Order: sequence, then structure tokens, then C-alpha cells
Amino acid sequence: MYHFLVKTQAFLIVSTVILQVVSTTPLAAEQPQRPNIIVIMADDLGYGDVSCNGATELKTPHIDQLAAEGMRFTSGYCSASTCTPTRYSFLTGTYAFRGKRTGIAPPNSPAIIKPGTETIASILRRGGYATAVIGKWHLGLGGDEGPDWNGDLKPGPLEIGFDTCFLLPTTNDRVPQVYVHDHRVPNLDPADPLWVGTKKPSPDHPTGITHRDTLKMDWSHGHNSTIHNGISRIGFYTGGHAARFRDEDLADKWVEKSNEFIAKNKDNPFFLFFSSHDIHVPRIPHERFQGKTKLGFRGDAIVEFDWCVGELMKTLKEHDLDEKTLVVLCSDNGPVLDDGYQDDAIEKNGKHRAGGPFSGGKYSVYEGGTRTPFITRWKGHINPGVSDEVVCTIDLAASLGALAGQTIPEDACLDSFNVLDALLGKPYAGGRGHLVQQDNGASGTYGLRVGNWKLHRSDRKRARNVNVEAELANTPVPQYQLFQLDKDPQETNNVAEKYPEVAQRLQKQLAKIIADGRTRKP
Repeated sequence: MYHFLVKTQAFLIVSTVILQVVSTTPLAAEQPQRPNIIVIMADDLGYGDVSCNGATELKTPHIDQLAAEGMRFTSGYCSASTCTPTRYSFLTGTYAFRGKRTGIAPPNSPAIIKPGTETIASILRRGGYATAVIGKWHLGLGGDEGPDWNGDLKPGPLEIGFDTCFLLPTTNDRVPQVYVHDHRVPNLDPADPLWVGTKKPSPDHPTGITHRDTLKMDWSHGHNSTIHNGISRIGFYTGGHAARFRDEDLADKWVEKSNEFIAKNKDNPFFLFFSSHDIHVPRIPHERFQGKTKLGFRGDAIVEFDWCVGELMKTLKEHDLDEKTLVVLCSDNGPVLDDGYQDDAIEKNGKHRAGGPFSGGKYSVYEGGTRTPFITRWKGHINPGVSDEVVCTIDLAASLGALAGQTIPEDACLDSFNVLDALLGKPYAGGRGHLVQQDNGASGTYGLRVGNWKLHRSDRKRARNVNVEAELANTPVPQYQLFQLDKDPQETNNVAEKYPEVAQRLQKQLAKIIADGRTRKP
């Protein structure tokens, strides 16, 4: 009897301990969830190019629905007003002006982000995510000697955290017009090798200058070298004919490959960087979108991009992933109308204001160059609304890393802040307190936003694209200008002399940010 009582007492003690542990341990449903993540990055899409931000001359219903079901940011930014530096900063979490060769990459650029660099992809893969980039790359491929177009194209995305990629290797106004799947150009015929160079390969090589009368889209400046699909480009290439694509099919291909990736990984967490080429030049949307707007091919390309967003959302629903996926929509920089081709973007623009209420656009540090559409949507987790918190694509590395439960190494993502609560629309969540904006590479042209103050620093004392609709470029400006964004969103009234103490403080703050080499605290 004694032994029975002892065993019974021991059982009750153990049971009590177990019950106490269970009662104090959060249920599995209460554990932080790891959603799938899709970052949809448009190319050259301005703040005012979508109807949820006020566009009236065209409609973007799928983007509007994304905004209606999520958080639309009125102060959402990319970090640079050109594509290569923004993409570098988005992936690495570090301002591009700190890196080397981070300006607009030429066709034969070697890989700009070196193997071993921590990126948003490597962080999420470490957290158990399958990772893919599909669409425009424009961050170089290959070692220091540049890409081997007929061999293994590495290093590239797979060496910095992506499991797979299907790419437009450069940008479509630059050669070559071929895809890259993982490390190879698909469908390449060894008997017709691909050559890419900076000089005309032969005297009779057709170009946009020598064969201008054959072009289906004429150039306005620059883009007048090798002709493909009736359009001349930057740079020269020959061969690879079986591997070449048609401009009109790019958007369909990105959706097709993205759907394949989502279907393959629907049962496990995945990260997809959907890197659209729309609405970058040459703007050649698929025939079914041509003429859908009164704004010409630029407007039609916006509608095509909106369709891509809708197709991705439809795929998520088909796989019951609609409430299990965080979607972030953004752009790599602000708008430009004439960017080298005569596609009637200016002539048919009418009342449309691509930059919305802001001045500037692509290539400038005025707000229109870096303040873009920015939307987060995670159904059931983000309460729909509008936020004026300052968030930036450079913050996605630290923020999404935190969502995946990952710690960022001290020497990585040097300027990426964890603004996850702001991205998820949490009450009283703050965005970033300051943001540096740049134009291209390390040109010495910066913008620094701190609250409603905005400092411009232009070491060349020239400003580009002050008015994107009128395409004013290289306007003389003082080295430093100060603006009050809440009172002067178009940055037309320089108040540096009126508020000299603010101007001096921001000048010192910007200089320190540049000199310190980082802004994220280790």
C-alpha cells in the first residue's frame, strides 16, 4: 500500500509540472508565423502611375485591390533613382554609394554583389525559405572578367542566396536579348555562339543609325546600336539566335516561371523576388495590351504590369496561399517619359502626372525620383489602411529577416532597419527616422530626409529631371538646398537661408552617415 501511495503521489507531481509547462507555453497557433514572401518590384513606376495613388488617366485595378486589402504607404521609397543601385541596396541592405561599380550596369558587367555577401535571399534561405528571383537582374554576372555567355554564368544570383533564377540578365534597352536560367542561357546553339561587346563587330553590322528606316520603334537618344525585334539597343551582340526572346513576351514569361516556382514550393515557405521589366524602355507590351490606354505604350505597359500583379494573386488563391503570403509591391525608382525611345510617352501623356504631387523622377534626388508606390498585403494579418511612415526597400532585408526569425550579422546589411511593425501596419509602429536618397552610383548627389526636412547635396551643382513631364535636365542648383516637404512637396522653395541651423545640422548628419560606413547599429 505504501509503494502504491508513493507512486501515485509521484504521478500527481509530474502531472502537475506538465500541466504548468503546457499552461505557460504558447500554443502553436500563437507562435510567430512565417508567411511566404513575394516582393513585386516594378521598373520606373512613378508614385502617380497607379490609380490608388490618384491616377485618373488609366486604371490599375489589381494594384488597387492589393492596396485596399493591405497597407498603402504615402512615404514608401526606394533608395536610389536608378535601377542597379536600388536593386543592390534592396538585396544587400546597404546603401549603394558604399559599394563599387554600383552605377547603371553595362551589358558585360561582372557580378556586382560578390559571393559570400549577405543578402535578403541568403537570410531567408537560412530561415528555411526556398528562394527565387524571376525577371530583370541588371546586377552583373560572372567573375571580374565578366559573363561567359556561352558557358557558366557565375557568380550570379545562386551564389548570393537564391536557389534558382530565371532572368533578363541586364535591362532590355541593353543587349543581349536572351534569358538566363540559373547558370546558363537556355536554348543556346553551340553552332551559333553568343558574342556581346562594346564595339561594332563588323562594318556591315546593322545598327539603329545605319538601318534606322527599318525600326518599328525609333530611338530619341543613345539607344542606336544592335537591332533586335525592330528595336535598337545599347551595346553590340551577335549569334545566339535560337535563344533570343521577343520583347512582347517578357511579362508572360515572368508570370509563367513565377507560377511554376509557387506551385513547386506551395507546401513550404518561399521567397519570390518578382522583378518586372515593365515599365522600363523599350516599352513593348504584349499585343493584347497595346492600345489599352490613351497614354501610348507607357500607359499600356503599366496596365500589363497591373495584370502581372493580378495573375500572381490569382495563383496564390488557387494554391490556398492567399492568407499565407506577405506581398510587398514597390518600384526600383521613379518615372521617366522619354528615356531614349520615341514611344509617344510625352506626346500622349496629357493630364497624367507620373510622379503624382512630387517633382523629379528617374535620375534625380527630388522626391519623384525615389518616392514610389509601396504596398504591403498579408490578408488576415495587416489591417487595411494608409500609412505615412517612412519605409524603404533597403529595409526589407532586416525587416523580413526578423519576420523569418533570423539575426543579421554585424557586418551585413549596414543600412537596413527593422521596420517590420510599420510594414505590418501595427499601431504606433515607427518607420525610419532618416533616409538617404541617391541618383546613380557614387556621384556625389544625395538627398537626406529627416522628418519633413529634406536636404539636397549636389557636388556637381547640377540637378536632373526637375520636372519629369517637361524633361528638364542638368539644371544649375546650389550645392546644398533645404526643403520643407509638408509645405513644399514639389521642392521648389529652397529655405536653407531661412533655416541655416537646420541646413547645417543636416549637412553634418549626411556627411557623418557617408563617413561612418553604416547606419544600422550592430
